[in-house]
Amino acid sequence: MFAGLPAVMAPDALLVVYGPFNRDGQFTSQSNRAFDTMLRERDAASGIRDAEAVDALAASVGLQLLDDVALPANNCCRVWSRQSR
Repeated sequence: MFAGLPAVMAPDALLVVYGPFNRDGQFTSQSNRAFDTMLRERDAASGIRDAEAVDALAASVGLQLLDDVALPANNCCRVWSRQSR
């Protein structure tokens, strides 16, 4: 997903992602651990991602993290923008 963003993302656009993320390689709750297990049983390439790894992917295509909002049920809303060149 991130590799194609530079070609389609306007300079003033935001990327907003909602859902569960691991922090420093750790699940934030037992329910997220169970959800991750269920996702990986369906598709081994699926699962809850580490926030830091997603931030690194975003940075590799010129995005910077603007906000990380904690939301109910161990979810969050992460917002990135394009960096000024």
